[in-house]
Amino acid sequence: MTDIIAISGSLRKGSFNTALLNAAERMFPDHIQAASINGIPLYNADFEESQGIPAVVVDLKDRIAGADGLLIATPEYNNSMPGVLKNAVDWLSRPADDIPRVFHGKPVAVIGASPGGFGTILAQSAWLPVLRTLKTRPWYGGRLMVSRVSNLVDDDGVLTDKDTREKVEKFVRGFIEFCDD
Repeated sequence: MTDIIAISGSLRKGSFNTALLNAAERMFPDHIQAASINGIPLYNADFEESQGIPAVVVDLKDRIAGADGLLIATPEYNNSMPGVLKNAVDWLSRPADDIPRVFHGKPVAVIGASPGGFGTILAQSAWLPVLRTLKTRPWYGGRLMVSRVSNLVDDDGVLTDKDTREKVEKFVRGFIEFCDD
């Protein structure tokens, strides 16, 4: 059975990107497992040298390394990726000799939701050089950029729009198949 770790790049309680992942997890509970980047400190090489890799990072690295795929839901901040998610990936790539275990050949898909009209096209594109550097295996079989998401999620953070739920289901189903290859 395909096991995919899903990470939201937002720490906000009412995150639209977390809502996308929650919808995917509800649709595919046997395949999608949410993971959090909450509690990951800002990367600092001095901290790493003196205290090592934080336990929250070690746990997430182990989960990703053991998974069949990684699904990232990225917000778009100032036309690029969110700093907290990039920071998490920076920690996940430490020490550098652990990168192959965690990322090399790992199927990765990037989705995103935004209150604006362009979805997260620039943030998703900004992730491509990072994913290439980590030698992941990005899935290019589809794109999921949800625009004007604030109209598609209820006050409890549940994705309520039928068309968007269908797009999430189609995208995730395709990514699961990609991970199985």
